[in-house]
Amino acid sequence: MKTSKKILLGSLLMMLSFSMEAQKKPNIILLYADDISARELPIYGSDTWSLPKGGKLKGGDTQDVKYRAKTPNLNRLAQEGVFVKTTWAATVCSPSRAMMMTGRYAHLHKWWHNSDKGKAPNGKGSWNLYDSSPHSIANVAKAGGYATYWAGKTQMSIAGFQFDEGCFTPGEGSYNKEIHTTDFRLETRKETGKKKIFNADTGKQLTQKSYVQSGWYWKPHVQLMNHPDSKEHLEWWPNDKASEKEFGLNTFGPDVELEFIFDFMERKKKEDEPFFVYHTSHLGHDAFDFLHPDSGNKWPGTPKISWDGKKYTRTAPNVTGDNGVYDTHGTITEDGIHNHVNYLDYQVWLYMNKLKEMGIEDNTIFIFCADNGTSGYGKSSPVSQRGTHVPLIIYAPGLHMTKKGAQDVLVNISDMLPTIAEIAGVKIPDSYEINGESLIPFLTTNKKKHREWIYAYHKETQIVRGDLVMKDGNNVWYDVSANPTDLISFPKIKDWSTVSEAHRKERDELLGIIPQFNLHETAHDAPKGGYGKVAPLEKK
Repeated sequence: MKTSKKILLGSLLMMLSFSMEAQKKPNIILLYADDISARELPIYGSDTWSLPKGGKLKGGDTQDVKYRAKTPNLNRLAQEGVFVKTTWAATVCSPSRAMMMTGRYAHLHKWWHNSDKGKAPNGKGSWNLYDSSPHSIANVAKAGGYATYWAGKTQMSIAGFQFDEGCFTPGEGSYNKEIHTTDFRLETRKETGKKKIFNADTGKQLTQKSYVQSGWYWKPHVQLMNHPDSKEHLEWWPNDKASEKEFGLNTFGPDVELEFIFDFMERKKKEDEPFFVYHTSHLGHDAFDFLHPDSGNKWPGTPKISWDGKKYTRTAPNVTGDNGVYDTHGTITEDGIHNHVNYLDYQVWLYMNKLKEMGIEDNTIFIFCADNGTSGYGKSSPVSQRGTHVPLIIYAPGLHMTKKGAQDVLVNISDMLPTIAEIAGVKIPDSYEINGESLIPFLTTNKKKHREWIYAYHKETQIVRGDLVMKDGNNVWYDVSANPTDLISFPKIKDWSTVSEAHRKERDELLGIIPQFNLHETAHDAPKGGYGKVAPLEKK
């Protein structure tokens, strides 16, 4: 990308606006939630959201406020910072995470869908992101002088990314393997020549539909990477007598992640080193409910929390039992994605308290977003923007932003990497293709628009929209010039003579953009020899 005068001005404003007392660069925390549509957050004003899917409930859409999330802290950050009305990711986890990690679309990194990844140059296995796109989000932060930490879900090989430390739930390689720390996992076993899925906790075969998984919520699988108290590069936790004594049915994976993140932040603050935290929370993702194995729950409950208008109070979990028969003693919520969103809000509150306690709130940029639409509603859907429309909140009290509150602009998840590069003072070489665009010029100048169009992909299909029209993965066109109350029911364009000339002009412009990315059929796999030598990152 070529550096414009506006980008240079934005960089200058950013450098001048941050406090230089403790360190030269702002800390960055990127909280990347899992399978949460924008409509699940009240700040987006949707009149419809998702039902739980367990017990007597059948899932689907609802307008019942009982199942609407309550997010007082995310609401505050969105109003005091900014939140973007239309942010797109890809339609499902792996390609969205690839977009986030690389700042590129699938025509380059070749992760077209969860089960549709291009082969590596040698023709064996899928192409690792750090090989297809060596200037990853971690490498960019590292080049900018940041200590880097990755916590939560990985869904990819971690070896080639420049993260200094990590806390993974479940850890890399935990699928379908017996990990000594916990039996909360689903595993395959062969019976009469056929593979079947069993609950390792009960020893019973599953009667409901599910997939092989290690537990990442209650009694989770946790793996540490390069923790200073660990003896190995990757080590299963609990890893000493103290943690083994505390670990058990009342251990909640998202809590463990945050404890290790805070430990990392404190250590880097003492070392006077700026940090980048990449927190890929599982919250929002459906999972097998080991505490209620026969319930069919889609989103296992979280510890109970309550908000009194100023602070959260968390009820300490009290779970007893064994072998699939458990009593939660009323300390854990019912299932439902709204409870996951609520718990994310609680964790954001903890983040903000920690930043204040450490005296670094004004020198930290906090970003909240998600990887794709809600499971059962948008996840893996090419229809309209069901799968692609995700929340995005940016809170940076030390950055003198020229924007505040709701922003009716277009943003893509690929924009996070170049934004972080600019914050870190790192120049991505012009010869290295990046599809994302830095948000800093929009946030810090009088620039009115961020992007003219946004793009996403779903396997071999292309999804694209501008300010007026959108084409989904089924080649259906919509008029998106006004936002419907449910954020999704845009009028379909069946007769182009019924819309304005501006609509038709934008359609033609979008059709001209698609061919450069529509390479699923002609360049599905990595080119032989890869992309060749890549110019290094540079400090600005």
